[in-house]
Amino acid sequence: MAELNNMSTKPGGPSCNFSRDENHASALLPWDRFSSWIHCICIVTFDLELGQAMEVIYPGHVKLSEQEKTNICYLAFPDSNSGCMGDTQFHMRIRQAPGRHPLRPEHRAYNQKCPAYLQIQSGYFYGYVYFRQVKDKTIPRGYFQKSVVIISRLPFVSLFTKVSVLISPEYFNCGEASIEAACSEIDRWPCPVPGETVSLPLLGMIIQTHIPSNNSKTNGHSPNALTPTSEDMPGSISSLSPFPGPNTLPVEMPASLMSVTVLPTPHEVNLFNCFSGVVSHIHLLWELVLTAEPLVVMASLPTTCSDMVQALVSVITPLMYCADFRPYFTIHDSEFKEYTTRAHAPPPVILGVTNPFFAKTLHHWPHIIRICDSPKANSIAAQKHKLKKGTNMKMLDSKPGVYTQYQPFLQKDKAILKKLMKGTENKRPDEVQSALLRRHLLELTQSFMIPLERYMASLMPLHKNISPYKAPPSIRPFNPDDFFAALSTAGPQLTTGIKGDWVGLYKRFFRSPNFSGWFNARYREVTQKLQLLQLEALSDADLKLWVRGKQEVEIVDMVLRIRQRLQAPPDSEPVLGESTRERLEMRLSDLVTSLPEDLRIVLKAS
Repeated sequence: MAELNNMSTKPGGPSCNFSRDENHASALLPWDRFSSWIHCICIVTFDLELGQAMEVIYPGHVKLSEQEKTNICYLAFPDSNSGCMGDTQFHMRIRQAPGRHPLRPEHRAYNQKCPAYLQIQSGYFYGYVYFRQVKDKTIPRGYFQKSVVIISRLPFVSLFTKVSVLISPEYFNCGEASIEAACSEIDRWPCPVPGETVSLPLLGMIIQTHIPSNNSKTNGHSPNALTPTSEDMPGSISSLSPFPGPNTLPVEMPASLMSVTVLPTPHEVNLFNCFSGVVSHIHLLWELVLTAEPLVVMASLPTTCSDMVQALVSVITPLMYCADFRPYFTIHDSEFKEYTTRAHAPPPVILGVTNPFFAKTLHHWPHIIRICDSPKANSIAAQKHKLKKGTNMKMLDSKPGVYTQYQPFLQKDKAILKKLMKGTENKRPDEVQSALLRRHLLELTQSFMIPLERYMASLMPLHKNISPYKAPPSIRPFNPDDFFAALSTAGPQLTTGIKGDWVGLYKRFFRSPNFSGWFNARYREVTQKLQLLQLEALSDADLKLWVRGKQEVEIVDMVLRIRQRLQAPPDSEPVLGESTRERLEMRLSDLVTSLPEDLRIVLKAS
């Protein structure tokens, strides 16, 4: 494998010229701002002897484990049966090598402010693939096959799909120098900060998008979300290049001359387009995702299955999907045996596959979705095909549908289904259909979660029980029976008209990793809140009065506790406000002043 360690193309590459300020380049190293968006960009090619092989990793200093490289290479090409000619885009999600890639400080800061479902998970990378396959008689195999793969920690599917559309064709035309040019521009982007609208210049275009924050009233679907322009929607492959000529590289141009593409959000896929073939079963799918049931999506193209998996994960927004999911999964994946074994029940994971081999390998899985690759075909199928009971492979033909024995706990909301069907008949734009469906699912998830949030809040100790001189109190344990007892008067019926066995659905939810992930996150938040309240109470306490009658060892212990908290890194939880920090420093001074001079000298020296 060759790695790009310098700022020039390989010998014999396309004759593209690109100049840049060397002083500026050295000042930007080690690619801090670039790394806040993208981990690296990989070029994967087909080698007659090796098969799919890593050709270039950019920047050259980035290191990937051998397992990571192998997974990226195998997932960078569609399955041979897909017959993908021309350009194809899709995305993947792979495990990181343990301990090799700790989160950067800007990523930790991002996680503190973004919605839970958009948080960076330290154990995974996303890969955004642009694959090109065209006939080429000069190549022994008869085909040119190569992929540009953007590896990032961020789940910004629509943003990086657009970035890939801009970067990849330029690479195929001009070689590695175009990747260098793009990375140089990305290295000047501001860090991703939740709640901000960013303008990101790239190869003659400005991409504008709003990064959701956890303070948005709509939990990430910001009222300030941007309105798209007439530019290509995310997920499509544009044949329009902003630069003339096959062998000319873009030069930096004033922002006033750049075209602008607006993405309403950086992460959302075309929801209605994904579900158009199974929209009548959307409430069943919502339950399957909510309870983290094993689910496999079968399609012919990786674009179709990867978008569908991403759409499924998003149906429970603003709740975070805490099980594993693989938008594109192949028989070469390092977790293939783990996920297809019959030694135990299928794990809680959503897989997107295109290889027909999985129809046999995963026939024991309880829930299977087969979808067409044409939105029109899916729309027709939605009207013709009903739910397929059972997952017997004799029944699992090429017809789209949902194959499952699952009995939903809740009834369908027929009003939203009629509205969506009428929209299809009237040729309502997908963007509007998606907005209607997304709003309905958001409200359904909120109706499910509000009773849990309310019960969790009731477990908080009273404010009067927080003492400045003692450790903060713990929250009371979660008791399902107490929660169920409150549902009759404060359950989902207060916010939704959907009927059904809500208690049964909650019981199933409590056994899922989604509940564990939500509860652990809320427990951590509540614990940090209690710690902060205790520190604020300590900062307001009269420690000059408290030290009277106290042993020196008790005073020293308090000094060390306060000092430890003040010396903690600024981003450590809970984050102290500036005024609280200043008052704690004053209390610390009060305590030290009360001690004998010899002890003050020892504490000062320690």
